[in-house]
Amino acid sequence: MTAWITEVDPATVAAAQEAARDLPLGGARLAVKDNIDVAGLPTTAAHPAFARGVAARSAAVVERLVAAGAVVAGKANLDQFATGLVGTRSPYGACANPFVGDRIAGGSSSGTALAIALGLAELGLGTDTAGSGRVPAALCGLVGLKPTPGLLPVSGVVPACPSLDCVSIMARTLTDAFRAMGMAAGPDPTDPWSRTPPLGTPVVGSGPLRVGIPTEVDLDGLDASARAAWKTALGDLARLGPLVEVDLTPYLDAGRLVYGSFVAERWLAVGEFLAGHPEGADPTVASIIASGEAISAARHIDEQQLLRRLRGAVAGWWGDIDVVVVPTVGEVPTLADVAADPVGVNNRLGRFTTGCNPLDLCAAAAPAGTRDDGVPFGVTFLGPAFADPLVAAAAARLLGEPDPAPPPWTGWTTVAVVGAHLSGQPLNGQLTERGGRLLRTTTTSERYRLAALPTTPAKPGMTRVADGEVGAAIEVEVWALPIDGFGDFVRLIPSPLLIGTVELADGSTTPGFLCESWAVADAPDITSYGGWRRYLAGT
Repeated sequence: MTAWITEVDPATVAAAQEAARDLPLGGARLAVKDNIDVAGLPTTAAHPAFARGVAARSAAVVERLVAAGAVVAGKANLDQFATGLVGTRSPYGACANPFVGDRIAGGSSSGTALAIALGLAELGLGTDTAGSGRVPAALCGLVGLKPTPGLLPVSGVVPACPSLDCVSIMARTLTDAFRAMGMAAGPDPTDPWSRTPPLGTPVVGSGPLRVGIPTEVDLDGLDASARAAWKTALGDLARLGPLVEVDLTPYLDAGRLVYGSFVAERWLAVGEFLAGHPEGADPTVASIIASGEAISAARHIDEQQLLRRLRGAVAGWWGDIDVVVVPTVGEVPTLADVAADPVGVNNRLGRFTTGCNPLDLCAAAAPAGTRDDGVPFGVTFLGPAFADPLVAAAAARLLGEPDPAPPPWTGWTTVAVVGAHLSGQPLNGQLTERGGRLLRTTTTSERYRLAALPTTPAKPGMTRVADGEVGAAIEVEVWALPIDGFGDFVRLIPSPLLIGTVELADGSTTPGFLCESWAVADAPDITSYGGWRRYLAGT
């Protein structure tokens, strides 16, 4: 397997992990696609002559994740200049599938996906212009988040097609990937393509989702194995909510434009370099990028006008459905298949991925079983711009993971409630009046105790036990509140209750109700009930 172009010394990684243990990402090893700068390491973009010496500064997304406790484990292999979905267009070696060795791993973020699949990293950064993060995630059995264009800055990233480029996040779980994406998101003044999300981004309620699926006609790109896996996946998708057929034609048409006049952007980015450095260039990559020089302005304007019409058609989807789900890829070619027909195979691989960025959509790719040839099968949830929490929640529910907490950029925060603010309890209106939405019912970790306080209305007091003391899991509801409403809500909380950090059963944390220890000293201990509702019911 050829995951790395530059690997960081394992002893150096281990020391950095130890130093980052108490940070939010806890020393998670990070694979960084080698078209993304990391301070102190070369950036090759998979062309040996392109290496500009060591980078003086890391890309903004790398800086943010390292500050949060990620540790760079290496610079990962890729299709040269991020041009390809196959993972074979690199002088540093083709990336074979980690499950079936004669098949491809997908690209262009092939090395990033391989590093995670092989246990060399827990998190990965790729780039995704036409599917370069989602395709390898699918073929390697991983989660791949393709954010709304501009949500994650691309400063410090070698451009492929700047108006479409996105930094993508890969991990084994949706929870890990979305947490990392939230930490890396936000505008960067040095990146003209970065964007500030609008205020009041919707959050996901606990109810069913309306899921759009392709018509049978739109699935003609699936081979027999993918078709069987898709049929099985539909049964699991039906658990999320009603399935509604959607005409994918405008999405597929927009995808074909990526191989049209947008190629001129690739030529502007690296065309002259490739022309001057033919040694070390992948022939297919060089040919594709060279073709961009001859694209006329008239053709580009014509295709941009068409794209605006297609965006209007896709905008009409969201009145009737919440997300659209598609197979991520329809076939898994062998390495020999790619060698025999590098362009044709590549174009087919992008059938369900290339339309995303031209239409300003966000996406979450998730594993969805295994093809009968042993290669992982995956699906991708699509949503409108800045609906990233929505597509992430859809993927999480498919995977059996909890809905992710809304990150700060959405304008929402979460709060765990344990007593009188639970649904149906007397103070629940303090949440709903401020726009609160129930996300889920869960429990804390087994580090808490519960007491019945002598208050009106009746309330419990939850305290965290010290290390070595006996605690238990307590039922809580996790609510989302608009940040401006959260401040108003907190002002209503009387002593001895307070808002602190509550650890949930899945290891995540959220603001939530706790109680000062002095107040529970003489109060009845009701921990054995496991929650306020069961105590009130006497069970």
